[in-house]
Amino acid sequence: MTPTATLTHTAALARLGHALSDETRAQILLTLREAPAFPSDLADALGVSRQVMSNQLACLRGCGLVEGVKEGRNTWYRLADSHLAPALDDLLRLVLVVDPACCSGESCTCA
Repeated sequence: MTPTATLTHTAALARLGHALSDETRAQILLTLREAPAFPSDLADALGVSRQVMSNQLACLRGCGLVEGVKEGRNTWYRLADSHLAPALDDLLRLVLVVDPACCSGESCTCA
């Protein structure tokens, strides 16, 4: 059997897994799939300190999932590729297969 994934593929997948392994990073990605945001706004929305947000955004940048865009003295963040938002939507739907009780009712946005 010929492997279909190279070591480069598996390393990239491992980086994605690392990024998603932290709840704050996962929340950042899910928030950025809706719209770009400034770090201070993300920190306020997620209830974390600006230092925590800075560290998590650095990790996500290092994983190649987000990018910063300079705007004057400020930087706002967005998903690094247009394919990420639909992929995150697909992952949310997959979560329902793994754990159907995780989300229900009108407030559920992953179905």
